[in-house]
Amino acid sequence: MAYRTLAHGQRAQIHLGGPATARADLLFETDELLLEAPNWSPKGLFLNGNGRLWRLDPDAPELEPIGFDGLPDINNDHVLDPDGEHIYLSANDGHIYRGALTGGAVERVTPDDGHWHFLHGVSPDGKRLAYVELTDFSDPGRLAVLEPPGRPSIMDTGPKHIDGPEWSPDGAWIYFNTEGFTDRPGHAQLARVPDAGGPAQRLVASDTVDWFPHLSPDSRYASYIAFPAGTLGHPADLDVEVRVVATSDWATPLQNYPLFGGQGTINVNSWSPDSTRFAFVSYPRA
Repeated sequence: MAYRTLAHGQRAQIHLGGPATARADLLFETDELLLEAPNWSPKGLFLNGNGRLWRLDPDAPELEPIGFDGLPDINNDHVLDPDGEHIYLSANDGHIYRGALTGGAVERVTPDDGHWHFLHGVSPDGKRLAYVELTDFSDPGRLAVLEPPGRPSIMDTGPKHIDGPEWSPDGAWIYFNTEGFTDRPGHAQLARVPDAGGPAQRLVASDTVDWFPHLSPDSRYASYIAFPAGTLGHPADLDVEVRVVATSDWATPLQNYPLFGGQGTINVNSWSPDSTRFAFVSYPRA
């Protein structure tokens, strides 16, 4: 699996939005590097690009590469460790690794079980990982929960594809998107299941194809990305919307941010530690 690159005349733009921000602020842009999937830590924003991890200071935006020893090229499924010092990184060899935010040595945490592992969530206590398990890219993704070292347990969410599983800040729920609520091909909708397992609860019924629900640290708000009706998967280079909702009312967006993007825009949780803002990426073309 190769990392993505910008097309001729295309740029990567990092924006900041939030529940009280009607027009998102442009923080940083580049035509040299396809940046994806911000995480927001007290130490700055962390994004992937060209198979590497990069740090971006939101107060003085300048990219800084993070060097890891022996880490394969990474993709846009990386999640911060709650300890504030480490990050989990999904690599293009199909495994998940853990390393320090300052770089250096990494540790592989997923077993050699013949599957692909795409990380999206770390439990609030830092002990478990929630990821999408794939045997073959033509098969539906399954929700796997792993406590390293060991073997994952598969949570029953039905036979259709799921993606983006991450815990609520209190650890009581796992939020994700699933195609299991309708018979329309690819029609992902937002859902959650109790941490202990149980029936999936649909959060909102929409005509758009909705992916990657991310809760703010205070649990009051959520962001997600809406693809056009009929979209299969979460492809790049489409006209999409990033939406902000109150978790008390998923059906009524507080803010809508239309943009050209999709894959890489908001694959992982990108809320600021104080829950006032979140980061996302657009990829405009000339």
